[in-house]
Amino acid sequence: MSGKTVTRADLAEAVFRKVGLSRTESADLVEMVIDEICGAIVRGDSVKLSSFATFQVRDKKERIGRNPKTGEEVPISPRRVMTFKASNVLKNRVLAGHRKAIGKTSANAARNSESSADTGSEGAAAVAGMNRPGGKAGTGA
Repeated sequence: MSGKTVTRADLAEAVFRKVGLSRTESADLVEMVIDEICGAIVRGDSVKLSSFATFQVRDKKERIGRNPKTGEEVPISPRRVMTFKASNVLKNRVLAGHRKAIGKTSANAARNSESSADTGSEGAAAVAGMNRPGGKAGTGA
């Protein structure tokens, strides 16, 4: 994972670069789209963005929950929740990106493994992830 978070400013900048609106108009457009989506969800409407996802509001009934620490039964009040369901197109794109990243990682590991043959077993162990505190692979201790 890259760890990057896309913000409203990032979306506005993308609209600015790709559509050609001014930065102010781009930011306003992004805000209008987000406001429209939020308004529909607050009203209880479903929002379906084809090839992306569906946002829905569900009404959950009151139910009995359990405090995991004490085991005491506690009523959970009724509430409305929003759900996000990714489309199959988005799921497939995420999977393809994952497979592409895994392919790069595997290729890099193979290259590093070949080059570590010259450095002896210590270099190969580092590539394989064996040099961890505590001397055991996968323990993280």
